[in-house]
Amino acid sequence: MQQLPLGVRLPDRAVFASFLTARNDQAVEHLKQMADARIAGTTWLCGPHGAGKTHLLQAVCAQASVGMSAGYVPLRELGRLGVEVLDGLRQLECLCLDDIDEVVGRLDWERTLFGVYREIEDSGGRLIVCAQTPPALLQWALPDLGSRLSASTVFQLRVLDEAEQQAALQLRARLRGFELPEETSRWLQRRFPRDMHKLYGLLDTLDEAALVAQRRLTVPFIREVLGLH
Repeated sequence: MQQLPLGVRLPDRAVFASFLTARNDQAVEHLKQMADARIAGTTWLCGPHGAGKTHLLQAVCAQASVGMSAGYVPLRELGRLGVEVLDGLRQLECLCLDDIDEVVGRLDWERTLFGVYREIEDSGGRLIVCAQTPPALLQWALPDLGSRLSASTVFQLRVLDEAEQQAALQLRARLRGFELPEETSRWLQRRFPRDMHKLYGLLDTLDEAALVAQRRLTVPFIREVLGLH
């Protein structure tokens, strides 16, 4: 099969330094050790949308790529291209597969994934995958693949609570070079869905508008930018 160029570019901010660890410190420390080649094997991250799974996978890939061959594959986006997207990945020393539950239950995908898994394990590499649920709860077409992944290191990520979300927004703001007033972060939480991916995107948009207007990110300014009254 012909290998397809993935063309996946990691966001500049998807690094460990921009991830608020909160109550996920054990998972984050484990992933840092994988990215630094201190440990190998397979790790499974699970949790609901907005728990930070994608951010952590991309952070692993970014850090691992400094000292080894690493790759990040978003299966939700690339799965429609077929199993060819996995060609050549089994030679990587660190492979991060996002949204693996998008292809679980499809025999052709699972056969190819099993081959990737076995080669990475045999070579002493690192495989990190994520899904919304633990591997034992998915309907596998290849039970042997499911059982092997169920025996991997599994972390259930905990969603940030209200106070942690505020801290995460303020961390994001500091990394962008500005301070986010507590009053503003609370207002954003009350006014918009508490989905960190959406809140981060909104914060980035507002920051760009503030830079153009040379204004601080106050509640009145945000209302003005978003046309809210």
